Amino acid sequence: MAAFSPLSKTAQQALREYEQHLVQDADLSRASVRNYLGDVTLFAGWYEQVWSVGVTHPDPFAPGSITTPTLTRYRDYLKEERGLRPATINRYLISLKRYFDWALSQAKIQRDPARSVKLVNLIAKAPRHLSDKEEADLVAAVEREGKLRDIVLITLMLHTGLRVSEVCALKWEDITVNERSGALKVWGKRNKHREVPLNVTARTVLMEYHQYLEEQDNQDNGWVFTSQRTGGNLTPRGVRFIIDKYAQRAGIEALGPHDLRHRFAYRMAERTPLHRLAQIMGHGSLDTTMLYIQGTQRDLQNAVEAIAWQ
Repeated sequence: MAAFSPLSKTAQQALREYEQHLVQDADLSRASVRNYLGDVTLFAGWYEQVWSVGVTHPDPFAPGSITTPTLTRYRDYLKEERGLRPATINRYLISLKRYFDWALSQAKIQRDPARSVKLVNLIAKAPRHLSDKEEADLVAAVEREGKLRDIVLITLMLHTGLRVSEVCALKWEDITVNERSGALKVWGKRNKHREVPLNVTARTVLMEYHQYLEEQDNQDNGWVFTSQRTGGNLTPRGVRFIIDKYAQRAGIEALGPHDLRHRFAYRMAERTPLHRLAQIMGHGSLDTTMLYIQGTQRDLQNAVEAIAWQ
């Protein structure tokens, strides 16, 4: 956003004082100092040259001359006239909140006008949805070129929706497999425990993998997925490397472990009540689960096509 100029001498003095504080007192990088000062400078210019248009004797910018309604009007200006994105608007507002908090601490103002100013709500974007073809291509790539560990890893993530940290922490003692049922004992975020059911696909690959490791006499450490380099459990970085390797071979760009979790949730949502899916995913709030099941553009297109007259 272009800067306003020139500013009044009063505004320039106020900004010099704030710059001195940012440079000498605040533990900030040069880039942060430049950004904070620049954001306040833009507001000062707007106040003197846009907000004050039509006022017979406009006040120059100074901390004490700013009120809460002025700041909310500035927020509207950034949104409606400048057309800035919510995240950008919030950055400007946070810079102003920091400035007025400092001004209050220095007794330059008696009341902080920015404290009650709300940030712009950010619209959460739906996670990426792996398409049916992409899933098939990924599975084909790992089955064609991967070792058994990698096949089981990707298959299990697609059929359980585990977080990458949960996959890495998985031990054989956490797995129960019967002929017609099975479950994983998982410790998720904030040390919350849950059981994740295993379908027949997940049970089959795990039993095959378990038998293979027994034949190789390679179960001493107890981890389900081990690193060949360290002998310990596979790390999140290692999982990301594995998924990225086969995604590239399948021609899928920018695929990560969380995308496999999204894929599981999206497919399950087609046939599972939301509260049950939240339990499986380990979500503390249904709002979080809702993000995983937002429809793709193709879903929405199919939905509106269903009521077409042609």
